[in-house]
Amino acid sequence: MGVLRWTLHSLASHWWRHPVQLFAVLTGLWLASALWSGVQALNGQARDSYARADRLLGGERQPALMARHGGLFSQQLFVALRRAGWPVSPLLQGRLRLRGQSEPRLQLIGIEPLTLPAGSGLAGQAAGRQQLATFLGPPGRTWIAAETLAQLGLAPGAQPLGETGQALPPLQVWPGLAPGVLLVDIGVAQRVLDAPGQLSRLLLDSEFEGAGTRLPAGLAEQLVLRRGDQAADLAQLTDSFHLNLSALGLLAFVVGLFIVHAAIGLALEQRRALLRSLRACGVSLRGLLLALGLELALLGLIGGLAGLASGYALAAWLLPDVVASLRGLYGAEVAGQLSLAPSWWLGALAICLLGALLAGAGSLLRAARMPVLALAQAQAWRQAQTQGLRRQGLLATVLAGQALATLWLSDSLLAGFVGLAALLLGAALALPVLLDLLLAGLLPRCRRPLLQWFVADSRQQLPGLALALMALLLALAASVGVGSMTEGFRRTFTSWLDQRLAAELYLTPADVEQAGAIAAWLQRRPEVRAVLPSWRVELPVQGWPVELTGIRDHPHYRAHWPLLQASADPWTRLAAGEGLMLSEQLARRLDLQLGEHLTLASPQGDWRLEVLAIYADYGNPKGHVLVAATGLRRHWPGLAPRSFGLRLAPEAVPGLIQALQARFALDDSRLIDQASLKAWSARVFERTFAATAALNSLTLGVAGVALFISLLTLGQSRLNQLAPLWAVGVTRRRLAWLSLAQTLLLAALTLLLALPLGLLLAWWLVAVVNVQAFGWRLPLQVFPGQLLQLFGLALLASLLAVAWPLWRLARSSPAALLRSFADER
Repeated sequence: MGVLRWTLHSLASHWWRHPVQLFAVLTGLWLASALWSGVQALNGQARDSYARADRLLGGERQPALMARHGGLFSQQLFVALRRAGWPVSPLLQGRLRLRGQSEPRLQLIGIEPLTLPAGSGLAGQAAGRQQLATFLGPPGRTWIAAETLAQLGLAPGAQPLGETGQALPPLQVWPGLAPGVLLVDIGVAQRVLDAPGQLSRLLLDSEFEGAGTRLPAGLAEQLVLRRGDQAADLAQLTDSFHLNLSALGLLAFVVGLFIVHAAIGLALEQRRALLRSLRACGVSLRGLLLALGLELALLGLIGGLAGLASGYALAAWLLPDVVASLRGLYGAEVAGQLSLAPSWWLGALAICLLGALLAGAGSLLRAARMPVLALAQAQAWRQAQTQGLRRQGLLATVLAGQALATLWLSDSLLAGFVGLAALLLGAALALPVLLDLLLAGLLPRCRRPLLQWFVADSRQQLPGLALALMALLLALAASVGVGSMTEGFRRTFTSWLDQRLAAELYLTPADVEQAGAIAAWLQRRPEVRAVLPSWRVELPVQGWPVELTGIRDHPHYRAHWPLLQASADPWTRLAAGEGLMLSEQLARRLDLQLGEHLTLASPQGDWRLEVLAIYADYGNPKGHVLVAATGLRRHWPGLAPRSFGLRLAPEAVPGLIQALQARFALDDSRLIDQASLKAWSARVFERTFAATAALNSLTLGVAGVALFISLLTLGQSRLNQLAPLWAVGVTRRRLAWLSLAQTLLLAALTLLLALPLGLLLAWWLVAVVNVQAFGWRLPLQVFPGQLLQLFGLALLASLLAVAWPLWRLARSSPAALLRSFADER
């Protein structure tokens, strides 16, 4: 232990003499752990909300009886099943917006707790007899999560009104309840949701096997037994979003570790003489490596603790945008306040320690494999680096082959990200090899001695700057790829909205009677040029949630509903009831092509239709099917229009809104004009990519920091290399300009290589990852202006990174330059 203590003391003396390198190591660990832990905090918060929703009533994996045709069904079916000996429990679920609250739309769930399946809990815990009596007895209780209550700005005991004017029972906080959920007695839910005698599903005990799970005669045509593993649950739908965040966080983590790797490698190189002396004094190789490992662990612990605090702050800053994205894209409710388990803190710290050890492992292995007398020889160290460069090039080739194999042989989302990681890592490893080849090819073309030195010295700097340049390559490629995808999506999405949201006003009636009255009233309004009603039914199709929409034939749809693929005369055939149209993501999930058939389960029996066309439906996690309204109403009798699109002159919209509100008492949530709807959609889009853009910018900033720290740590060794030039007559100012040109040359070459890599990354995102994640593909678009802007920003970051070291060089004293000759061995 005494030898180990003195060995650690000797190694630590290097950091006292080189505080900039210590700052570089701690900064890299801090940035890497902050970005990674922040992303994992966001994902952990979301997944905790999903888990709370999943265990709301004992877990969504239990079987349930649902309407075969989707939607609600009569409560009399529950009575019939109970009489037949089926231990079913009724449940009614619907969306509710409280009066005076524009957001959020809450999920109201009505239950009958006395008949819940055995083993079911309420939000993961059992309710006591007194709690059930309070919940069921007048006036009842509305159980709500504490964060939802705070978000609504209400106090416990409040009785807010629903959209129909019905008051909820007093609010009571229930621990562990999912955010955005209100839990009430089923009778209350039927009253508040205006669904008397209606149910959403019937819960079953997972161990019930009554009559071989065959429904009684007469009920099999109305109900279907579905198990949780047959449905696409919320966690599965949002996996792509969280995987995207994790990929960006991992990229930032790797870029931060590049800083650590570069600083530790330089420190180890500068301590070659010290390592030789320690070995000569009797320190064993095992003891030396143990001391170096403990040193890395201590640095990782310090950087990791700082990174955890910063990661928590970063997650709190990005959480509102992530919550808005998940709500807008998937209808997922996530708690708006961070509440992280101890496992997050311990896991993030363990990842940081592991990253520190990995960042220093390469240098430790090189030192361990060299003979004792060669440790302090610069030539032996450079030979080891040259051999490492060859192995690095070979590994880059292997990774490129793996990326190509993944692209051709696999079609899963995880495989897409694995191939993308192999592509980026292989490109980063290939960068020093390519730069070395480019400079080696340029050297014979240089005739003047100073120009030859310029290229040769640039080549000599590559080992010290390689990791910083690799970080810059990855960050810039990610900026180009993600930026091109985001901007392309923005333009495609805007154009698609302009086509799809062509009606000047959208109206949602409150109930069936009101829908009929509004339709008749609109027909008499002279300013309304067209009334476009739509009927909607939600039903599962082969395990996927699908929204089935029925429309009437009208020229509006031909002009404003863009089709990606279509058979001959699709709109005429759709109006005749000969087929249906599918959203792109549903067509991919069901593997359907034009001319094939899809069968829909309806109350009147199976409905088999031909696929006439496939259309884009960006941002919708559910599948979408378009059919003729006559066929939909024939298979779902009594169905009322869910919404109306109204075509009229834009200047007539305000007057019509006022007339509708005065006659039918419609609130603002049921009347949305085109401009407001487009503005809302644009806001959802911007907030969806806000977290991605922020992480992307932070990654580019980390790359700039990596370049700055590498140049700063190499400053002293550069002084020894430039002193001979100064001695033969090159001024210090000119030396500074030459060093600036060298850095900009290497950075410019890196940027030129990053541009095609970024475009390849953009293609991979839109053609592989996006298709696997969401089911639709975006057109690849290149924006020269955006590329030039990123190129300029990267050069500016490189210039800022080199400014301070070069300023120190330009102001270095002759005595400092002469001292380098005195220290020469």
